[in-house]
Amino acid sequence: MRWIRTNDSNYFEDIFYAAKTNDKQTFRKLFLRLHQKDQMELFHQLYPEKKKKIAEFLTPKEFAPVLEFMELVDQKDAVHYLPAEYMAETFRYMADDNVVRFLNEVEDGERDALLAMMDEKDRFMVEKLMSYAPETAGSIMTTRMLTILAKETVGEVTKKLKIIGHNAETIYYLYVVDEDGRLLGVCSLRDLILSPETERIENIMFTEIAHVSISEDQETVARLIQDYDLLAIPVVAKDFTLLGIVTVDDVIDVMEEEVTEDFKEFSAIRKAEDGEGTVIQIARARIPWIVILIFLGMVSANLIGLFEETLESVVALAAFIPIIMDSAGNVGTQSLAVAVRRLTVDSKEKQPKLTTIIRKEFGVGMLIGMAAALAVFLLVWILYRDGMLAGVIGLSLFFTLSISAVIGAIVPVIINKMKIDPAIASGPFITTLNDTLGLFIYFSIATVMLKGT
Repeated sequence: MRWIRTNDSNYFEDIFYAAKTNDKQTFRKLFLRLHQKDQMELFHQLYPEKKKKIAEFLTPKEFAPVLEFMELVDQKDAVHYLPAEYMAETFRYMADDNVVRFLNEVEDGERDALLAMMDEKDRFMVEKLMSYAPETAGSIMTTRMLTILAKETVGEVTKKLKIIGHNAETIYYLYVVDEDGRLLGVCSLRDLILSPETERIENIMFTEIAHVSISEDQETVARLIQDYDLLAIPVVAKDFTLLGIVTVDDVIDVMEEEVTEDFKEFSAIRKAEDGEGTVIQIARARIPWIVILIFLGMVSANLIGLFEETLESVVALAAFIPIIMDSAGNVGTQSLAVAVRRLTVDSKEKQPKLTTIIRKEFGVGMLIGMAAALAVFLLVWILYRDGMLAGVIGLSLFFTLSISAVIGAIVPVIINKMKIDPAIASGPFITTLNDTLGLFIYFSIATVMLKGT
C-alpha cells in the first residue's frame, strides 16, 4: 500500500465530514491512504460519537496497526468507544507483546472480559506471556516469528514466506530450528534472496547466535540488540527451545522506559510517582528524600555556626557562600550525569577502573576549578580591592570543584557495586553532599588564612 503523509488540515476535514455523513466509502479511501501515525492522530481528534463509527468503517485487521501506534490513553479510549467483540478481534492481528502491554494496564474485570472473547489459541498465548515476570525478556517478546528447518531448501522457504510471512512481526530474520523447536541458527532475508533456490538452509544459516533467556532483564536485552545492531533477538529456554523474539521497536520502548525511570530516580522521585498517583502516594514517594536532605542540610547549617567567628571578622565571606555551594553542586551533578550514563549504557567490559575514573575526574575538576578560581579572584579584586578575600574565595573554589567532580563520579560507581541502581545517587543527594564539603573547605581556608594576617 502506498501511504501519504499530510499536514493539510483540509484533508483531515474531508475525513471528518465523511464520518459525520456516514460516507463509508470516502472515509475508507481517505483514511487508508494515511500512514498509521497519521491515522492514529486522526482517531485522537475524532469526537467520541465519531470514534464509535470506526467499527463500521474499518475491519479489525485494518484497525490493528492503528491501535498499536497509539499511546495508552488512546488505546483505552478505543476500548471504551468500540464494541468489545470488535476489540477482541483486533487483538488477533496485533503482536502478542503489544496486546500484553495493553492488557497489563487495564482493570482486571475489563481485561478478563476481553480475554474471554479472544480466540482460544490467541488467549492461551497472551496469558502465557502475561505470566512472565515484568521487565524481563519474556514479558516483552512476541511469538510471531518465522521458523524454518535446516534441511529445507531456499525455494521451499521462499514459497512458505509468501503464505505465512504476513503473520510474523518481522521477516528479516528466519530462525532455524530442529524438529523439537530448538534453535540451531538464523538466516537473514538477504542471504535467502541471494542464494540459489536449491541451496539448503543449513549451508547459509549463521550458527553463532546472540540470544537471551526468558528471564533476562529487559535492559540487558535492549543493550544486546544495540551492541550487535540487531533488528530482533531470539528468546530461548534452558534447553535452547525457541520461545519468541524481542524486536527493535520494543527495545526503543524499553530504553524510553528505563531513561524515564532513571530520570525519576536521578531527580529523587521514585517510580510510583507517574503523575497518576494519589496525593498521599506522591507525597510518600518524596518524603524520604526530603527528610534525608533536611538532615544533610542541617550539617551545612551547623558548619556555618562553627565558623561564626570567621564570619564575624570578615562579613563579606557570607556574600560568596551561594557561589561556593552552587558551583560545587553543579560540578558534582555534571559528573554524576556522566557516571550514570556510563554505568547504564556501556557494557561491563567497557567500564574503566575506579582509579582511572578518579584520576580523570580530578583532572577535569582541577581545570574547571582553576578557571573558576581565576575568574572569581579577578572579580572580587575589582569589587572589593581585597587580595586576601579574593585569595580565600579563589582557593576555596579550586579545591571544592576538584573534589566535587570526583564525588559526583565515584558515588554512583560505589552504589552500583552494591547492586543498587546507580541512578538513585540522585542530583539532590550529590548537590547537598558537595554543598557541605564546599562550606567546610571555604571556611577552613578562610580561618587559616585570616588568622595569619
